[in-house]
Amino acid sequence: METSKTTPPAVRRRELLAATAMLMFSATTVRAATIAGQLPWTPNAGNPPSRIKLGPWEFFTGEEGRTMESLADRIIPADSETPGGKDSGCAIFVDRQLAGSYGRQEGLYLRPPFQVGAKNQGHQSEKGPAQEYREGLAALDRACKGELGKSFADLSDDDKDLVLKGLESGEVKLQGVDGKSFFAQIVRDVQMGFFADPIYGGNRDMVAWKMIGYPGARYNYLDWIGRHNERFPLPPVSMTGSAQWTR
Repeated sequence: METSKTTPPAVRRRELLAATAMLMFSATTVRAATIAGQLPWTPNAGNPPSRIKLGPWEFFTGEEGRTMESLADRIIPADSETPGGKDSGCAIFVDRQLAGSYGRQEGLYLRPPFQVGAKNQGHQSEKGPAQEYREGLAALDRACKGELGKSFADLSDDDKDLVLKGLESGEVKLQGVDGKSFFAQIVRDVQMGFFADPIYGGNRDMVAWKMIGYPGARYNYLDWIGRHNERFPLPPVSMTGSAQWTR
């Protein structure tokens, strides 16, 4: 019996797969290039966070916004080199967060029972951040008007600081609101807005990053890994790829 000279189908398939793999490898090798002077992708490729839009308050009322800006300025006062919390956009950051998924408590378990939790358990209240801010800012203004005859935003800086120290220590009470916990929440949110990427509305012109010498979302700093106690000479870069926050 003579052996067929025709190549078995299995062999042909193996040869075809091998040839295809070699072709793909060759095509990849041909396209390879040295990357220099630019990032290997276009700006904002993928799915980056959306930059907040400047304009009217999205969550706060006008009076709540004034109060929040005043709080931000006392928590992060301006100095000769760095603007305060208001001009850095911290109140805008908090406003946009409360108007978004943070304020809506998206992704959280929201069914009872609700109990007072330990510090390491995070937020345990039935009320979300949006409701807590709404009630807390209103209670703060009521307390200031009742004791000092003015809303918080209209007090002198010294009186504002006295009120905040009282909230921090628990000596100043807010009707229907845990003033100490509310003040701690405000401090955390204002700090977050001050140091977050400018795409979220705070840290305007990357003032906080410039203050501490943080390089931001640069592609890499491999040349600086072993260089300690040296100030990075380049300006910080936002997630937008820009070294300057534009209005």
